[in-house]
Amino acid sequence: MGKVSLKESYCEIDKNGEMFVHGMHISPYEKGNIFNRDPLRPKRILMHKREIMKLLGTVNQKGLTLIPLDMYLKGQRVKVTIAVARGKKLYDKRDDAAKRDAGRLIERTLKMQNR
Repeated sequence: MGKVSLKESYCEIDKNGEMFVHGMHISPYEKGNIFNRDPLRPKRILMHKREIMKLLGTVNQKGLTLIPLDMYLKGQRVKVTIAVARGKKLYDKRDDAAKRDAGRLIERTLKMQNR
């Protein structure tokens, strides 16, 4: 039904070599009953062991994170596009916040001048 949120979700590889998506919210089926699953439960990703170990080596070596970007249906299966990403540093976050605030201030002043 298209009610999936990938916001703040990430992938993790456990000690058994299985990959899970954490924090992905899939809304429960509206016409379901008491046996509906928890919308925030970790979801297992089916992937070849060789691919998982390759990603695990990359993540451990360089300090990167696995992020789900996209979700789509192909036949009866749900596929997830995964990216290897690096998190922002604190100074990058501050720069972005300063740019955003400056943009808002400029828009506000232009709006006031147009009146």
